[in-house]
This record gives sequence, structure tokens and C-alpha cells, in this order.
Amino acid sequence: MKWPLSQASTSSLCHHFRALLRACARQSSLGPGKKLHALLLTTGLAAASPRSFLFNTLLHVYASCGELACARKLFDGIPDSHKDTVDWTVLMGSLARYGVPFEALRMFVEMGNAGARPDDVTMVCLFNACARLVNADVGMQGHGWLVKMGFESSTKACNALMDVYVKNGLMSEARRVFCGMKERTVVSWTVVLDGAIRWEGVSSGRVVFDQMPERNEVASTVMLAGYVESGYTVEAFSLLDEAVFGWCMRLNCVTLCSLLSASAQSGDVMMGKWLHVYALKTMGMHMDVMVGTTLLDMYAKCGRIRTALKVFEYLPDRNAVTWNAILSGLAMHGLGKVAVAMFPQMLKEAKPDDLTFTSLLNACSHSGLLDEGRHFFRNLQVVYGIRPKVEHYACMVDLLGRAGEIEEAEMVIKTMLVPPNEVVLGSLLGSCHVHGKLQLGEHIMKQLVQLDPQNTEYHALLSNMYALEGKLEKANSLRQVLSMGTTRKVPGISFIRTDGKFHQFSAGDKSHPRTREIYVTLDEMIRRLRLAGYIPNTSLQLLTGSHHVFNEEEKEQALFSHSEKLAVCFGLISTRARTPLYIMKNLRICRDCHAAIKIVSDIYEREIVIRDRSRFHHFKHGSCSCSDYW
Repeated sequence: MKWPLSQASTSSLCHHFRALLRACARQSSLGPGKKLHALLLTTGLAAASPRSFLFNTLLHVYASCGELACARKLFDGIPDSHKDTVDWTVLMGSLARYGVPFEALRMFVEMGNAGARPDDVTMVCLFNACARLVNADVGMQGHGWLVKMGFESSTKACNALMDVYVKNGLMSEARRVFCGMKERTVVSWTVVLDGAIRWEGVSSGRVVFDQMPERNEVASTVMLAGYVESGYTVEAFSLLDEAVFGWCMRLNCVTLCSLLSASAQSGDVMMGKWLHVYALKTMGMHMDVMVGTTLLDMYAKCGRIRTALKVFEYLPDRNAVTWNAILSGLAMHGLGKVAVAMFPQMLKEAKPDDLTFTSLLNACSHSGLLDEGRHFFRNLQVVYGIRPKVEHYACMVDLLGRAGEIEEAEMVIKTMLVPPNEVVLGSLLGSCHVHGKLQLGEHIMKQLVQLDPQNTEYHALLSNMYALEGKLEKANSLRQVLSMGTTRKVPGISFIRTDGKFHQFSAGDKSHPRTREIYVTLDEMIRRLRLAGYIPNTSLQLLTGSHHVFNEEEKEQALFSHSEKLAVCFGLISTRARTPLYIMKNLRICRDCHAAIKIVSDIYEREIVIRDRSRFHHFKHGSCSCSDYW
């Protein structure tokens, strides 16, 4: 039923409705906005007043709330004669902001075809979409339009344009825009600061930071995070001291989360602990759930899983993201049984999502829990209503492959609802390597080369498989491809932190100031390892690059100077006896280093924690937490 309305009451009602809808749009209040929409339809007010532009205002409500389908439907229903630049721009901005930036670019083209003239806010939305897509080409075209339409004086548009250039690593272009700006805000400076740190290093970033006429929490956080991520702990603490006690800057939730994430990435537990204490002092026991989640994630990624579990236990509020973080941490540390045992408690507190099951399947994979993994995978859609994603298939293939169920892993790939990517096929290739399935490995390799021709790990894996089968000519041939072609093998690099500083090592590295001491310690360590029964595994140590045929002794020497062994030796000479060593590596730890470091942990009475690309290894008393299942 539609209520009869007089012309006077219609005009007044339209005015009030527009005011209410604008308020809903400003506050992104979807519920009240939907109720007002229902009122417009039941009263027939919008239909009775086509020039009231009520649907235009309603469009802004849905766009601000990220309800893209509703916003697009309303937009398409508004006659072109009743659309203005603001309507086009609002929908463009929403598309860019809520995960479909390519559609935002398409809408910009539609806007031009419809004859609507963009304004500077439209250009901001265009550049935001380009930045999210990391698309420099369209960004450069947008730069041309910006100049052509005379919007160079718009500070916001120039800031957004600089962000496009920064995201694409085009710092010279970003600086050119910056230098040409008539008015620069703290946002302008912060965009350049972020780019300088990311592409030119923290030293260049510090120069920009010191030149800033005004600094806010965002700029300080960017500089601090840059220091922490790059391993400059001393400089980070110095700036933090200046910011907190000198400028009286308060670290809010966003700043704390940014710095904790940086600590997790760099493995800087010292900074993480300081931030933990700060959070406790400012928030007390009622810690913000976002800060608490990032905190436990930091401890887990820094090798302190027991501390992460304590933080999780004492958090007053826990949501699905919190549970996913702890389950992921347990998976990384090989504590699959603990993760599986905690899942029923999660069901009482939060609704699991696709990331939950990625973590659970990963936990099962790293701990060899085949039956539990099958159970979760089978029930994913049937019980929990979650459509399997490529990540779930990758975990399941990895789980089955590790357990030697190669045929079942193949069947999972054949029944996938989405095309297999390089991660799925790479997991199966890794399993073929472990279980000696050379013929299948060759078949998978052909598919991987088509998907990701520049990935060197697959070439190295297949080369190792040839070597284990005694086909050294084929093995060396593949290695020659890596050394001579455009495909380059990613070098293994290990990091260890002592006295607040990062120390980096590569295989055979002799660039460290304490190189002589490190290699003296290495010789002594190898001597003691041999006495304890260590036999170097040279079967996978293929040396190429010349016509010289390398003998067994030369292969052994190459093994001894792997980056993780050098990092361990440096840790032994630079820390007190019996203190734990924490090492990070960018690739998977090799089998020989894994076997050697197990013995080292017993000989030197050290706990050695190594975080490689896929998981943590806790070496203690001659054994590893992975139980050699990795």
C-alpha cells in the first residue's frame, strides 16, 4: 500500500530523507539506510518525486557500506540525465576500495563515454584503483589527464598519483610530482617517505623524515616500521624514545599493530617485547583484540610459540582472526595435535572461515595427521559450508604427498573445483622428490614450467631427483640451465640477531668482519660432528659452472659452508654458552644442515630454533621438533 502525499509534504519529506540518507552515508550505517530505502519504496516517495534525487543519495549509502551489487543496481536505474560527477565518483571509489579496482577503471572509461566530466576527486579514485592494481601504465595515462584537465593544483590528486608511482617503484616520477606541488601536506611527505624506505633504504627514508616540516603518528609509524623491518633495532628504539618521551606521541592500536607486524617480519622479538609492555601499561588487561592478535602472531613468528599461547590464553576477547593466528602459529611450529585439539573450543567462540581450515590442514600436513586432515577436508563444504579454495587443495596435496599417498594426491588435483596453480603442483613435485617418483616428477615439471617458468626451485628439485637416481648428466644439465640461462636460482640466505643487530650469511660467505673466527669455529664444529657420527650428505651437492669435475672432498667443503651452518657458528661465538640461538632462512633448510644441527644442539647444549620458508625447526638435545617429518 502506498500512502497519498500532497505536493508540500512531498517536498518536505524529500528534504528530510536526503538529510537522513546523507548521515547514513557519512557513518556507513547500512541498517538504517536499508530501512529508509524500504520506506521510500512503500510510500512511493521516490517515484512521486523523480527530481528529488533520493535514489542518488541512496546510492551513496550503499557505496559507502561496500554493498557493491546494490549500489550498481541503483546506479544503473538512475537516468543518465539525473547522474552527476559525484555519483560516478562515489561508485568508482567504492569499487576501488572494496576489492574490485579493475571495475573502477572500467567505470572511469564508461564515465568518459557518457560525457560526464571527471573532477579532482574522480582522479583520486582512479589513482587509488591503479595503486591497488600496481598498474603504472594506466597511472601514467591518468597523470596526463590530470595535467590536461588542470587538476595539478589538487593536493589530494597529486598525493594519490604519487602513491601509484611509489607502489610501482617509480621513485623518480613520484619525486617529480612532489617537487611540482604548490602545496604539500603531511600526507604528501608520508607517501614519499614510504617510497624512499621501500625502494631506497631506511637511510634515504630518514633523510626525508628529518626534512618533514610536520610529522604525525602515521609518518612516525612508517619510519619506525622501516627500521624494525630492516633490522635496525638500535635506531628504532632511539626514534621510539624520541617519539614517545620527546614528542609525547601515543602509540594507538594501528601504530602498535604496524610495529608488531614489522617485528614479526624481521624476527625482532626485543622490539616486540617492548611493545607488549607498552600495550599492557596503556591498555591493562583489557587489551584490544586486534593488538592482542598481532602480538601473539609476532611471538609465534619469532619462534616463541609458548609465549604466543600464553598471550592467547589471557586475551579477554578472541575472534576468528585471533583463532586463525594461533592455529597458524601452531602449524608453523609443528604442533598439529595441539591445533586440532583446540578446534572444538574455537567452534564455541567464533565461526571458522576458509583461513581457519588452511591453518588446520597445514598443521595436519606438518605433523603427519593424515586421518584428521582427510576429515577436515571432507567436511569443509558439507559441514562448514566453505567452498574449497586452491590453498586448501595445496595443503591436502602436501599432506597426502608427505605421507606417501601419491596416487590419492593426484586424484585430489584431478577433482579440483579450480585450476591447480604452481603451489599445488609444486607440493606434489616435492613429494615425488621425497618418495623417488621421478617419472611423475618429470611430468609435473613440464606443467610447472608453463605456469611459472622463472621459478628456479622446481629445476633444483628435479635436478636433485636425477642425482638421487644416479642420472648425474641430467642433473648437471638442469643446473647448467640455472647458471647459464635467464632463470637464476634464489641464493640461500640465513640471518641471526645478536646484540640488537642483524647478521646475514650466504653459502661460502666471507664478508663478515669476524669471518676468521667463524671459520675457525666451523672447522672445530665439523671435527666434533664427525666424532659424533656425522656423515656429510653430498648426494644432492651438485657443483656446476666449469669443466672441472668436483671430487667428494670439494663437495663436502661446499656443504660445510652453507649459510645456516655459518649462522650457527657465529651464534656460538657471539652469545653466552647454553643460550638459545634463533636463525631465519629465506629457503627451506637442506637435509644435511638439518642432520648436522641436530647433533650440534646436543654437542654444544644449545636450543637452536630455525625459521625457514615453510616452518620452524626447534633443535634440542640432538632431535628436532619436526621429528624429521618435513
